[in-house]
Amino acid sequence: MGEEADPNTMYAIKAELDASGIYTREELDAFVSVYFKQKKRQSHADHKALTAAIDPAVERFSILKDKDEGQAELIRGKMAAFRNLYAFLSQVIPYQDSELKKIYTFLRYLLPKLPKRESGPRYSFDDDIRLEYYRIQKISEASINLCEGDAKSLDGPIEVGSGKLHKEELLLSQLIDVVNKRFGTDFTEADQLFFDQLFFDQIIEAAVEEESLKEAAAVNPQEKFSLLFSGMLQALFIERMEQNENIFGKFMNKKEFQNVVSEWISEKVYNRLRGELSERNTGK
Repeated sequence: MGEEADPNTMYAIKAELDASGIYTREELDAFVSVYFKQKKRQSHADHKALTAAIDPAVERFSILKDKDEGQAELIRGKMAAFRNLYAFLSQVIPYQDSELKKIYTFLRYLLPKLPKRESGPRYSFDDDIRLEYYRIQKISEASINLCEGDAKSLDGPIEVGSGKLHKEELLLSQLIDVVNKRFGTDFTEADQLFFDQLFFDQIIEAAVEEESLKEAAAVNPQEKFSLLFSGMLQALFIERMEQNENIFGKFMNKKEFQNVVSEWISEKVYNRLRGELSERNTGK
């Protein structure tokens, strides 16, 4: 074992983030007051309140990024460091400080909305590439001797800044080849599209189970149904943010992408619900 994670580091990073001016206490309180509402009091309009609490911080970060990209990336690194430290340490330390939980939750939603960095590595493995599905396959069987040879020490997560990768970059196709050779997999570039499709399929399946949508599809043409569905669709995306942050970020930040996706999913859900209604009526 190498250097262990220091629980006090989070408080130091928190103080720096609070002093950065990227977010305010009022915005943080407004966000958590909506996010932690009791489920029976939640509504489909809550995502607007969450977005309204986050957007000012995104705008301030963008302004700082235009003026001083290095400082902006340092703050981004502090945010990611706090998020990662809390996610790791909270599993083993029963923190009683609710402020840490509030900021962690706020940063989880803020970070995907921040503009991408213009320099540094092309891929961020936290935001752009994420292992969501895997296959277990036995390649060989052997014993491993942990006493022979040398190995690098295993460190716990520690504070990070705006470090940049200076090694030669790999094309995505080359990266996939490396993964396949190292782990005996046979992934292709099309697999990422497949994983994105699974995410959309989950959204559609959740939507067709909503009773309010079933009722709306039964009495409305598709155009009016789409208007009702648009608000609920954003809530469904927010609920599944962690499953595919890449798609979530595009949906929340790129209006053209959001319109195309909304129209496509709305049509799929409407046709599914109308088809099920027609089958029930025919059965009767």
